[in-house]
This record gives sequence, structure tokens and C-alpha cells, in this order.
Amino acid sequence: MAEKTRYSDEELAEFKEIILNKLEKARKDYDLLKSTITLDESHGTEDTSPTFKVLEEGAATLSKEESGKLAQRQLKFIQHLEAALVRIENKTYGICRETGKLISKERLRVVPHATLSIDAKNNQK
Repeated sequence: MAEKTRYSDEELAEFKEIILNKLEKARKDYDLLKSTITLDESHGTEDTSPTFKVLEEGAATLSKEESGKLAQRQLKFIQHLEAALVRIENKTYGICRETGKLISKERLRVVPHATLSIDAKNNQK
């Protein structure tokens, strides 16, 4: 029997559903992270001691930096998921970009934006 070179339309539809669900959650998470960065987080420190205010502002800045990094990472994840949707439309989804063979369904269910098979990923190390 010949080796499969691409996933069937039914299989692609299953993966598309997985990706759309992950994309919806990822966008909500991204919006939440963005809102934590842009909100004015005044906790009423105007009338407290100057030392406390400096510490509070420092913690808020650190928190915004961390949220910014997480937001950037989340945006990159969203872009990878969107690219996976394009590959589904092109019917090239699930094909390893190194080996040209199909990436296992198990891997794609866990990492739906994967472009490398486990073997190709391990060979990168």
C-alpha cells in the first residue's frame, strides 16, 4: 500500500476545528494580556509614603513588562495557528517541512501548528 502524502479532507476538517478552538482561546488570552498592559493600575498610592509608592510603581512596571512578553508570545502563537489554517486551505497541512512526510496525528492534536515531525524536530537538537 502506498504511503499517504497528505491528510484527507475529513481529517483536515478535524484539525481545522481543533485549531479554531485554540485560536479562539488564544485571542481571548491575548486580549486579556493586552488589557493588563494598557490599564491605568493606580491602586490609590497617592496618599501613602513615597517609599511605598516607588515600590508599587516598580512592581507595576515589572508586571507590565512580563505581561508584554507574554502578550508577544501569545501573538506569535496566534500567527502560527493562522498559518496552519492557511496550510489546511492549501491542503499542505500536516506535511513535515524537512522530510516531506506526514506529521503524526497525535503530534498535530497536541501541537496543531507543528511544521516538523518528531524525527525532524529531534534532529534539530
